[in-house]
Amino acid sequence: MIINKNTVVSVNYKLTVSDNNFESEELIEETFSGEPFTFLNGSGGLLEEFENNLDGLKAGDNFDFTIKSENGYGESSQENIVRIPLSAFVPEGEELDTDMVAAGNYLPMVDDQGNNMQGLVVEVSEEFVVMDFNHPLAGKDLHFQGEVVNVREASAEEQAHGHVHGEGGHHH
Repeated sequence: MIINKNTVVSVNYKLTVSDNNFESEELIEETFSGEPFTFLNGSGGLLEEFENNLDGLKAGDNFDFTIKSENGYGESSQENIVRIPLSAFVPEGEELDTDMVAAGNYLPMVDDQGNNMQGLVVEVSEEFVVMDFNHPLAGKDLHFQGEVVNVREASAEEQAHGHVHGEGGHHH
């Protein structure tokens, strides 16, 4: 069976990104033979270009492709780097947790519309915390190499729920 819309796909892959000079690649994520990444193709949960590059492959096929940053997590934007008053990080009557609010840490945050997000602490001053809300892979080309482990037709229930059930998927 080949990969197309509404198939359950299991792959082993290695994701790397290149440095700015394309001299070396940094390993971001890797799956292993005992625990492949399993997903419902065409459900909209993954990068569209990732799925497009796998369409038409079958179990045993290898893949090696790059997704340009603009088709992945977008370009890094200065608009997503913000200064937040230090007081927002200090609960009333308490002191700043300098272990948590420190440059290089990711913090869970909520925007003014109630959306959860992760922000990277870039700088902490006496008045502000500078945070970067760009995706960690924004501005990076994504290089995927791997093998298709298994392809099967998705059940009607999986298609209705928009995700894989059972092994490698969601359990209700």
